[in-house]
Amino acid sequence: MNGLILPSSFTPLWDPPANVAAGGYWFVFRAGKLLVTAAAASPHPPGIAMGERPPLPVTDRHFIGLLAGVGCWAASCNDIEPPAGFAFEALRGLFYRLPDNLLAVAGRGAQIVEFHRTHRHCGVCAAPAAVDDFGRARRCQACGEIAYPRIAPAMMVLVKRDTAHGRELLLARGTRFATPIYSALAGFVEPSESVEDCVHRETFEEVGVRVRNLRYFGSQGWPFPHSLMIAFTADHESGDIACEAGEIEDAQWFPLDKLPELPSWLSIARRLINAAIAEVAPDHPLLRR
Repeated sequence: MNGLILPSSFTPLWDPPANVAAGGYWFVFRAGKLLVTAAAASPHPPGIAMGERPPLPVTDRHFIGLLAGVGCWAASCNDIEPPAGFAFEALRGLFYRLPDNLLAVAGRGAQIVEFHRTHRHCGVCAAPAAVDDFGRARRCQACGEIAYPRIAPAMMVLVKRDTAHGRELLLARGTRFATPIYSALAGFVEPSESVEDCVHRETFEEVGVRVRNLRYFGSQGWPFPHSLMIAFTADHESGDIACEAGEIEDAQWFPLDKLPELPSWLSIARRLINAAIAEVAPDHPLLRR
């Protein structure tokens, strides 16, 4: 399962090739929600609108690439009702329901639409900013300042230790978690900070421990709204858990036979946790779907 990782069949582009048919997939957003075929009255999972034009009036549109040779467009619309047979749904709510390849492309579309929505005016002089560089950017029509979409880098680290009783994972529950899950530690990279320095800083700030043996695991774009999660594993070096007030509600060392509720399988956090489990317990029940 790819989840929110762009599939190999997708080619990110900003300008439609001349030899590609007009239209294709339409990823239309209204107030952050995606227009999908309404599955409530159908045995089929939700899908994405297709055709030469979007199925409802849109305020702007942006070419975002090719999925298996088919053009993909992202667009936004005003507060209007969806056409018959369609509904607007939150992207997170479409996990496991929308096919993985469409979900991943929808994440790209959501970020591009959000960039253009929030950069209609220049951040320097407040004059109107027009689409520029084939849709990659917006340029101020007065002072010429140009803005490109900015991705916020964030680190994630799974701290582990191997004891006489087996492997333990340091998992935490943030104060802003909407559901009662525990996950790896995470935090945004600050100006002029390396990702590795961020791992050490955030780990000590959030739970009061020091780590060693950082090992890169992987990365995942996270379009809520525009993050790039860069994941590591690390070994516990020193320190007892001390939760940061206002950030971490609870953090514990969990043995593999007493793990709490974990993040979605589509998140890099779950893949990170699963990999740490599989190293020492490849037959663990939590690794089975």
